[in-house]
Amino acid sequence: MMKILATWVLVALVILSLPSFVPGIEITSFGTALLVAIFFGILNAVVRPIILLIAFPITILTLGLFSFVVNAGLFWWVGSFVKGFYVAGFVPALLGSLVVSATAFIADRLLPGNGE
Repeated sequence: MMKILATWVLVALVILSLPSFVPGIEITSFGTALLVAIFFGILNAVVRPIILLIAFPITILTLGLFSFVVNAGLFWWVGSFVKGFYVAGFVPALLGSLVVSATAFIADRLLPGNGE
């Protein structure tokens, strides 16, 4: 449980810092970053697998690169319904989603958790 909370806070801090190095992303507060982190995580866990299953032929044709497009689309979508978080277009969404996903992956690997 502590690993999940630590990852959530770490991802929220990264989301809060995104406007500093990704032009086109705006965020108002740490609370908003926490909301964005939770919504993005839920969408990645629930909606992303469904979209990738439906778009499996496209994913195969693009050698898996289409999954980056799906991830960016979900990040952009979070920006449309979380007040205080704005993503200006596809390129900022792609860069932001790559940074957030890499952070979550690294945190998952480095933070001690269940069974370790």
